[in-house]
Amino acid sequence: MGYSQTWDLESIYPGGISSPALEAKYQAVAQDIKLFEQDLISAETSADSLADLSDLAQKIGSGLGTISIFINGWASVDYGNSIYGPHFAKLGQLFADFATPMNKFKKLLLSLNESAFRDVLKSPRLEPIAFYLSELRTDAKRLLDDQTETLINQFDLDGQQAWSQHYDTISAGLSMTYTDDNDGKTRRISAGQALNMLDGEPDNKTRANIMTNYEKMWGNAENLTADTLNHLAGFRLTNQKAHGRQSHLEQPLEMNRMSQATLDTMWSVVDNNKAMFKPYFERKKQLLGLTQLGWQDQVAPLTSIGNYQPAEVSYDDAADFIVTQFGKFSPKMASFAKMAFEKRWIESENRPGKQPGGYMESVPDLHESRIFLTYTGSVNDAATIAHELGHAFHSAQLTDLPLWRDAYAMNVAETASTFAELIVNDANVKAATSDAEKLVLLDAKMTNPIAMFLNIHARFLFEDAFYKERQHGVVTPQKLNALMDEAQISAFDGILDVRHPHFWSSKLHFFIDSVPFYNFPYTFGYLFSAGIYAEAQKDPNGFEDKYIALLRDTANMTSEALAQKHLGVDLTQPDFWQAGADLIQQDINDFLRLSEQFI
Repeated sequence: MGYSQTWDLESIYPGGISSPALEAKYQAVAQDIKLFEQDLISAETSADSLADLSDLAQKIGSGLGTISIFINGWASVDYGNSIYGPHFAKLGQLFADFATPMNKFKKLLLSLNESAFRDVLKSPRLEPIAFYLSELRTDAKRLLDDQTETLINQFDLDGQQAWSQHYDTISAGLSMTYTDDNDGKTRRISAGQALNMLDGEPDNKTRANIMTNYEKMWGNAENLTADTLNHLAGFRLTNQKAHGRQSHLEQPLEMNRMSQATLDTMWSVVDNNKAMFKPYFERKKQLLGLTQLGWQDQVAPLTSIGNYQPAEVSYDDAADFIVTQFGKFSPKMASFAKMAFEKRWIESENRPGKQPGGYMESVPDLHESRIFLTYTGSVNDAATIAHELGHAFHSAQLTDLPLWRDAYAMNVAETASTFAELIVNDANVKAATSDAEKLVLLDAKMTNPIAMFLNIHARFLFEDAFYKERQHGVVTPQKLNALMDEAQISAFDGILDVRHPHFWSSKLHFFIDSVPFYNFPYTFGYLFSAGIYAEAQKDPNGFEDKYIALLRDTANMTSEALAQKHLGVDLTQPDFWQAGADLIQQDINDFLRLSEQFI
């Protein structure tokens, strides 16, 4: 069958962004927030009272989440259109309005002594969300007085959130020219189109030309983006300090429910294994015919090996391949993926005007998901779809649970997605019919470890250094360039001859207001999924139930507890992380062995 490449947003709220149903939902959520505020005035600390308040809070959260994906969905396919600005502002105001009574609810939980709190959590209505309620109670210990907290939430609308949105405005307005080496023509493309082309352009000279002009384009915008980043980070640091946080890493670690010891151990293993990438990149340069390696070359595709020429993969073929490969590990994953394709939960069409990148967001009111990406037919695109389907499958395993059991952290969210991606990448390699094809697919598979061990680490090192600098004042564009260059030299262990110092300016993740340090969770998820994949290969028959049990616990305990319960490993020790690194080494060894004949 032919799968649609455009998604269905109408089933959420019919009528587009001007939908009467959307307007009605705005009003309904606002009324529920007022009701929540009123109920808190006379609230008791009994189990039933707390359960009623929790139910209403989760209903509000579900509504806000559904509105969010609907607005984001329309804005993503019509990138840069100012029509969506008022909607984002309206949604932001609802979140701010909700934050005030939620803080009061947290303080109500804190009013119980420890013994009384443990007793109410034994209630059948509260026990499923006990872990989340405990987190809310812990959060309450940091809260300031109600009036100050309300003021901070209102300031955030025109502070951190506004600066994040301002970056989108800057990015959407940028464009550049490049010269195509294949026909000598000069073309103008948007920043988003350039980013998509950098990873997939097979011609060395064209790719280098795009990179040169991409770096220049973001350099021309550096005063605006530096101003934006400084103000966003300044607001965040001030807010963290006001709430008693001693380190800029404290909040992101809390959000990911992991310890500093786990983070340090993970990065230590990454550092200790970077040398294995050097022979891979030396061979990659030979295969590409390069004398030096630039930022744009780190995941450049191999397209002409021996007599093999990669063919464009149709969307339908990619979809069928994903469903088939998922089925070898989990029939439920396969069935879910097929349903997502058939029900048009995926926006994948390659057309102008779309936001770069990809994402999955839940539609909590409908117990569905929506996936956004741009499919070009390259060997990596099926893995990208699988990645987002992994996120959606994760969320689907929790729909029978309360919303607060769906509040899993980013690091474990990236586990499910990376696991799904690994299934498809590995299957691609195994399905190869020649050494040349296997080499090309193995190289495509290497995209992930390169990102997780090198690129993501550079982002972390930069952001860590930037926040330390920002505590002492505004950081100039020149200093930001220097920090990024130093981070890339360190993270890539000197592999890159030409770097991307304006990466801080071009990377959206640094400008996201809701998630500080949008980087290390990816590496965590990649290595954590490697451990799960190893378990799946050991015992494929009993794997599905074990995997789903792990996913259902992801919002119900710390990362360390999750790993101990379901994998029997200690994340503060290097052994588990090293096992993931060893799998990368095996792929590099295979790559070097297979490529020898093509030099």
